[in-house]
Amino acid sequence: MRRLAVLLATGFGVGCIPLAPASWASLGTALCLLPFLPRFDPWILGAVILAVTALGVWAAGEAERPLGRDAGPIVIDEIAGMLLAVWAVPLGSRPLVMLALAFVLFRCLDVWKPFPIRQSQHLPGGWGVMVDDILAAAVTNLLLRAAALVLR
Repeated sequence: MRRLAVLLATGFGVGCIPLAPASWASLGTALCLLPFLPRFDPWILGAVILAVTALGVWAAGEAERPLGRDAGPIVIDEIAGMLLAVWAVPLGSRPLVMLALAFVLFRCLDVWKPFPIRQSQHLPGGWGVMVDDILAAAVTNLLLRAAALVLR
């Protein structure tokens, strides 16, 4: 079971990329979303986000044992975060611009970790790994909604 948890937590090995694994996981998720976003049902994406987040709490918690506390290779939090960052955001006629903006905003907030995002990392186990990215993604989502109003 622990091997499965590590496999999931590392995004099927993406987290093992030596340079900026979190950014690669976020970018990979964004690129996988690109063909689906214009017609993706928000209810289905919402269910996927909930499933990835729940799985991530378990997998990250288990993967911390062999890899270390919120270790760099654990990237399932970035995958869930990128999904949430674009959830139900009106993309308008510029889906690529909005997706790129989502990537940049999410990565900036995930690295910077303004209050209360940073404090959420102190939660135990997989919760501490996942919640900070979920909060960064929620802020990103709100900022993207504001940008969508401006870019209409």
